[in-house]
Amino acid sequence: MATGTWREWTADDASEWLSAPSADDDKYRRGVLGVITGSPDFPGAAVLGVEAAHRTGVGMVRFTGPRAVRQAVLAARPETVGVPGRVQAWLLGSGMDTDHRSFLLAGDLQHALASGEPTVLDAGGLDLVGSHTAPTVITPHARELARLLNDRDIDATVEEVEADPAGWAARAAEELRVAVLLKGAVTHVCDPDGTRLTVTASTHWLASAGTGDVLGGIVGALAATHHERLATHATAITYLAATAAFVHSEAARRASEAWEGGPVTAMDVAHAIPPVIGRLLRGEARSPRP
Repeated sequence: MATGTWREWTADDASEWLSAPSADDDKYRRGVLGVITGSPDFPGAAVLGVEAAHRTGVGMVRFTGPRAVRQAVLAARPETVGVPGRVQAWLLGSGMDTDHRSFLLAGDLQHALASGEPTVLDAGGLDLVGSHTAPTVITPHARELARLLNDRDIDATVEEVEADPAGWAARAAEELRVAVLLKGAVTHVCDPDGTRLTVTASTHWLASAGTGDVLGGIVGALAATHHERLATHATAITYLAATAAFVHSEAARRASEAWEGGPVTAMDVAHAIPPVIGRLLRGEARSPRP
């Protein structure tokens, strides 16, 4: 499957898509991320995504997901706003089951999409792709991408996607007309305009539950912070997604190093985001990989 030339996203690349707040910034200029994620069965997905978004430096996180999940989110991050209001980007679907949405939740998701703001669709929100025209990135793993494509009458097995992630990520971007971040040991980020980027994992301890929810929070936060740029350059979401994948990978490496190269949890990765961003903002070279 022809996919064009892929380029590895570097620390120098990522640093160009990060910004520290200036004296003129307030929480709205830094961006407000709206989050509708989690479910009674998977409340942790919402907690992890919100935690990661805060740690990435967004101005505000506004959680309007399921009421049963909101208490857990506010207990973990009390600075989160739990009522509807102004939003400049959305993170939708993490920790949700596509087949078990309440009427109210489905309405909330459609209302978010109708806002026209940049959107990150993950997990239980992937089937919503194509229902709006705002800058959008989807963040599936191989199984989720295969299911999504099959639902669109494009035959793809999990084994085929795993054997050729570059080809299938590129085809998904072309067919669905959105940016695609296909998670894996090598994450492939691409869009319909031909941008082809890879981020190679700096540690395989990322292969654990909840780390994808953390990644979603990072992408969403960066989209909210760059909402003004996305309003005029929709393709910027591809570079923001690649930057998020790079930060995610480096945070996992840093968290593992704190445990002598040992295993890490998703929350460990979220907590390691600020120093990674700090180093990138200072233009410091990334530490050698173990």
